[in-house]
Amino acid sequence: MSNEVLAHADVRRDDVTAAAVWLRDRVVDTPLVRSATLDRIAGARLWLKAENLQIGGSYKFRGALRAVSQIAQRGEHRGVIAQSTGNHALAVAMAAEWYGLTATAVLPIDAPAAKVASIKDSGARVELAGTTVWRRLEVVDRLQAASGDAVLDAYDHPSVIAGQGSATWDLVEAVDRRGTSLDAVVVPVGGGGGVAGACLALEGRETAVYGVEPVGCDSLARSLDAGRRIAVPPAPTLADGLRPSLVGRLPFEILRTRVAGVVPVDDDDIGLAVCLALFHTKLLLEPSGAAGLAGALRLAASGSYTDIGVVLTGGNAEAGLIARLVAEYGATRAGSGGGGEKGRRA
Repeated sequence: MSNEVLAHADVRRDDVTAAAVWLRDRVVDTPLVRSATLDRIAGARLWLKAENLQIGGSYKFRGALRAVSQIAQRGEHRGVIAQSTGNHALAVAMAAEWYGLTATAVLPIDAPAAKVASIKDSGARVELAGTTVWRRLEVVDRLQAASGDAVLDAYDHPSVIAGQGSATWDLVEAVDRRGTSLDAVVVPVGGGGGVAGACLALEGRETAVYGVEPVGCDSLARSLDAGRRIAVPPAPTLADGLRPSLVGRLPFEILRTRVAGVVPVDDDDIGLAVCLALFHTKLLLEPSGAAGLAGALRLAASGSYTDIGVVLTGGNAEAGLIARLVAEYGATRAGSGGGGEKGRRA
């Protein structure tokens, strides 16, 4: 983590509230979606926040825009550098373009081609570096030393966490307006920034917050068990955006005493969730974005919760992968009926 981040490594519920208010007229007010069929399959009411419809195709735009705006306002840097598996870098590139800053994205060599193309289309320079976060961070350090640009970490930046937490804040507010209280909220886990933001957004409420990790990409679960951050060699997973080797330092400090637990999901869970969302709500999700729904279905099976909020974090899907998942899971999706139903905006 950079010295700049360490100097500002403090984020509270008030920061999430402030980010939510500031972002309200700057991002898409994504819909809250319900499906009677999904409720029946889950055995609980699911409240889906469709952040796959957000600018840039993911909730990452919230944190990126909040952080980039503050960098631009200070006027100390001409550009920004971001490393990620795709969505954070795309969000930073788009936000930088809004504010007239240059952007450099450091991605793994196996980053989805569609995300790489979208980042380049936003005017950012792309550097491909290895397959691990460690290799990407080495490149970020080299680029920052040469350019003096600001580094916008995907996990350990307070404004990024607050901005991503605003998605949960908006979800809960929307459910409250309908006279319902959520028992639990589920957010996929990569580096942990989104679920940390969710914990802050829900501080003071009796709503349990759960993270969702792909099997074998369980740094947060292992870290919580150990009481310290534990790195893991990421296993293969459909959810390419949820493969960090190590949960972020700042998110872990927030999560360790606040998160209710972590739900593991495998590729079958994720692939089925992609198809359930597509056929029953007409929402196109990337596998990482569908992991929250997969986790919610597992959590609902415990019978402990009646109303579960789910942040559908992204929809930047590869066409070939979606076609394969529909072919593999579409015909066997539970409760599919004769062609599904339209998602209802709650």
